[in-house]
Amino acid sequence: MASKLYVGGLAYSTTSEGLREFFAQSGNVLSATVITDRFSGQSRGFGFVEMGTAEEAQNAISQLNGRELDGRRITVEVSNPQAPRTGGGGGRPARVGLLICPARRC
Repeated sequence: MASKLYVGGLAYSTTSEGLREFFAQSGNVLSATVITDRFSGQSRGFGFVEMGTAEEAQNAISQLNGRELDGRRITVEVSNPQAPRTGGGGGRPARVGLLICPARRC
């Protein structure tokens, strides 16, 4: 079963491919993604790596946590599953009572 890892403290110059190559020394990397700002496209300084097995993920944590990548000391830990998001909305509240005219006769 694949295990997803959180990688923090990444340099802004680190790419997803560079992250993949760095983690490949610890086992089979299924995916590696550096998270970027949706507007500027600049790295947000963290990413996720999915390893092939739980054992490979543990190896990556023990071997790579605290090591330097692109001039920055990185943090590697098991990723917490993303909490389910609640429904959108965010609009204005419903306008209740607009047809009631207490001062005037409607």
